Amino acid sequence: MINSVDDSLPRFITIEKSLYGNSSSNLDVELFKLKIIGGIEVCIITYGGRITSIKTLDRNGNLDNVVLSFSNLELYENDNPFFGALIGRYGNRIANGKFSLDGEEYILAKNNGQNSLHGGAKGFDKVIWKVEEVKESSTYVSLKLSYLSKDKEEGFPGNLKTTVTYTLHTNNSLHILYEATTDKTTVVNLTQHSYFNLSGDFTKSIVDHEVKIEADKFVPVDTSLIPTGELVPVDNTPFDFRTATLVGNVIDKEHRQIEIAGGFDHCWVLNEAATGYRSVATAYHAATGRVIEVLTDQTGMQFYTGNFLNGTLPMPNGGVYKKRSGFCLETQHFPDSPNQSQFPSTTLGAGEKYMTRTTFKFSVE
Repeated sequence: MINSVDDSLPRFITIEKSLYGNSSSNLDVELFKLKIIGGIEVCIITYGGRITSIKTLDRNGNLDNVVLSFSNLELYENDNPFFGALIGRYGNRIANGKFSLDGEEYILAKNNGQNSLHGGAKGFDKVIWKVEEVKESSTYVSLKLSYLSKDKEEGFPGNLKTTVTYTLHTNNSLHILYEATTDKTTVVNLTQHSYFNLSGDFTKSIVDHEVKIEADKFVPVDTSLIPTGELVPVDNTPFDFRTATLVGNVIDKEHRQIEIAGGFDHCWVLNEAATGYRSVATAYHAATGRVIEVLTDQTGMQFYTGNFLNGTLPMPNGGVYKKRSGFCLETQHFPDSPNQSQFPSTTLGAGEKYMTRTTFKFSVE
């Protein structure tokens, strides 16, 4: 591990390392706490590159965790809905667990009915990432993680070297830089799977959040949550979040797509994709004043409202996570793109570099 620390700089922001636990494979899992003094704190573990906590202030100065999490490593290793995880090689679903590249068919692990979801049975969420670099400065701290996914891992072609850099800035923004290279043509679609609840009280549903998404269209799905291939206008549907909308006002509206998913579990076609990195979404919780803004260079974002949380997973301080305890804002390319030629390509060739960035910026109103 490479450390870059200038002890002469003012210590407004720090990064601390500790042992989080020992994995089932008898490997150490480390915890890194990125912290602004008197402000936001972000905790990340090397197992799955998972965010286990984001503590932010409300308008009254109360510091609360706003992402769903577990109390120990064993719970993260057990079956769970990707709490806080880095997702790869392919975020979201690939139909029937297969796709073709250059005339060759690749068979993937099926872990979501007949489909492959979030990289398969052992995706990037279930591996221990290597710490490449830790940096500190007067205005930011960063943690760079890496993982080498070997050729045919979970069925995907090519040796894929992936690095993800988490950077916390003093403006209360968490910047995530995804980079990858391959030695053989493959598909890549990386994302981050934190579940947010800006109330800081996970016994409460997220239906009291106002959400805004800069998207004129969304990606409808069939009954197995695979895209139909269409990009449908949000006009006059519950999927129109172009103005800030209270989730509870639309999530139970009569609409076939809501019926299929049990709420929202869809990819929105983000506007102005050609302009690159831009603000694409916000979520606001009126009772606490907390706001999260999403900035990205991606073409899509999966807005998922925790529809499959079913009261079986324990919260750290007692109780269980129920349906709609949290929501995800997963910046990405569209689901099943390797099988949908009309969608933007997720193919990465040998010698090419995959690079995308997303920022979660926290504030109070």
